[in-house]
Amino acid sequence: MVFDPTAPDVGEEHQSAVSWDAILAGAVAAIALLFVLASLAAGFGLKIAPRWPAGVSERDFTPAVGAVFIACQVLASMLGGYVAGRLRTKWLNVHDHEVHFRDTAHGLLAWAASVVGLLVLGALAAPASPAPVAGELSAAEALRAAQIGAQLSLFLGVGALTSAFAASVAAAIGGLRRDDMHKLHRARA
Repeated sequence: MVFDPTAPDVGEEHQSAVSWDAILAGAVAAIALLFVLASLAAGFGLKIAPRWPAGVSERDFTPAVGAVFIACQVLASMLGGYVAGRLRTKWLNVHDHEVHFRDTAHGLLAWAASVVGLLVLGALAAPASPAPVAGELSAAEALRAAQIGAQLSLFLGVGALTSAFAASVAAAIGGLRRDDMHKLHRARA
């Protein structure tokens, strides 16, 4: 919708600009797709899931696993963002730039809600007590474990930033598609 400065002023909006239903739907879709993609990756032989109940070992992580996990995060976040942008309620008498911003914000919030949801699920699935350590690590093993931990953190950070951006862009695309469908429907009526 194009902003019309000659339209009568209807005052401030009487509802929030945030559509939590659309955001939560996007977050649930993102979490579900992430589990599906991680399961497929594990089915192809990548060790994405930690061994239960021992937890993650330094042998479980490789750069290939990190790259696949980033791809899974980005694809799942794109779906969640698109769903959030597409399901959001259409506003009337709002400038196109504001609509674009709000759609993008809905994608970012869907991504954030999915991250919080995954953290909660991870906390609920974590063992109540830490796994016992088999023995003391040698200096080389401790250094290797620290390096793997740093690589894992790097891949998680890059994946988080990339997937947040992807969710925001996908929500903007979903919002544009929603608005195009509204215009098409109104043109036929």
